[in-house]
Amino acid sequence: MLALFFYHKNFMFAILTLLFCSIICQFLLGVTFHRLIRETENMSATKNRSLQQLKLKFTSCTQLRETIPNVPVFVDKFINQIRIGKIPVSFLKHLSGQLTLLAVLVAGIGACLGIIQNESFFAVAPFYLISFLGLYLYFAAASLVDLPGKINILRTNLVDYLENHLSNRLDQTRLDMRMAGMEKSPAKAGSKKTGEDKPVGKKEEATVEKWEKTDADDTYAARQDAERKKNSPAFTPSEAEELELLLREFLV
Repeated sequence: MLALFFYHKNFMFAILTLLFCSIICQFLLGVTFHRLIRETENMSATKNRSLQQLKLKFTSCTQLRETIPNVPVFVDKFINQIRIGKIPVSFLKHLSGQLTLLAVLVAGIGACLGIIQNESFFAVAPFYLISFLGLYLYFAAASLVDLPGKINILRTNLVDYLENHLSNRLDQTRLDMRMAGMEKSPAKAGSKKTGEDKPVGKKEEATVEKWEKTDADDTYAARQDAERKKNSPAFTPSEAEELELLLREFLV
């Protein structure tokens, strides 16, 4: 039976190589997303470069726009831009399927050439057998890797971290900065009014003291005048006599 597989060894080698590369792509994608999911469980201390860039970009966008209205779309754009080296993940995903289809195509071409050359059924049967076996291995690897499920888990973890953890932390930081700014502003205003931020010379100190003494003297004099006016009688003795005479004449 093995001799039949190697009867068309060139075709078999090409088919097995294509199937092997297709399955390797599937497992490579699975390992990549599994590592990302494991890193998202501790995003605050992650060392993954892609996730660090995501956090930095989200922080920058939040500072510019105050809020990001659609975080899931932001995360989907990040997932679509994930790369393995310089190769996008989406390209590897499509490449895996295309390699499997190409292996089936090569097997079909080999079977057709065998039929044209009037080869026996047993000489052509290995092409059909390896095609079915290759398709089974491809779909088994795809279901084992479960790439759509891993992408959904990664999306959920990233959206949860950005919306429920990083956004609240940025809001609290912004509030703390505003509170710190409000506390510093009265101090700055007071320093501007009193001139504490400028060096004061002896002449300026003497001038200020002189002005303070002048203001104090003026205030004291004004208070004395007010007290004198309050304590002084309303009429002089002569005015009081005249007023008494007028009242008597009016009453009589």
